[in-house]
Amino acid sequence: MTTAHVTNAQIAADPSVPVIHITRDFAATPAQLVRAHTDPELIPLWMGPDSRTMEVDYWDARSGGSWRYVDRTDGVELGFHGCFHEISDDRIVQTFTFEGMPEAVALETMTFEDLGGGMTRLHATSLVDSFEGRDAWLASGMGTGVNEGYAALDRLLADGQV
Repeated sequence: MTTAHVTNAQIAADPSVPVIHITRDFAATPAQLVRAHTDPELIPLWMGPDSRTMEVDYWDARSGGSWRYVDRTDGVELGFHGCFHEISDDRIVQTFTFEGMPEAVALETMTFEDLGGGMTRLHATSLVDSFEGRDAWLASGMGTGVNEGYAALDRLLADGQV
């Protein structure tokens, strides 16, 4: 019997710059996590809170590519888009924009640290436009979305779908 690795993400606001740090361990390889973050068929299966429905509009996961998805929840449609600046075997750098606030573009960097034994630590940083913007992200329910999404990703990994 295989037991899924379940843990909550550590989410922290940097006191000196408007950055959010997320750290989370997964029972997966770095390659599996990069695939989970770049495969347009997998993204809607795990990303975000359980209560939302996501539709990928386009997803060109390559260095220099771009992406867009629409969240349709409770009759409300919210669009998000960005550009992939770098995708490598253990790192993704991208922008993230909520279309309701197009001036507030975040720069996100994710690294995937191989811990050995089939475990990988995800390190993510999101540099946002201001301390107020950072605090609004944190107050928006981001922690719920991150943790529910990563729990869904744990299930996909345990089921061998990634």
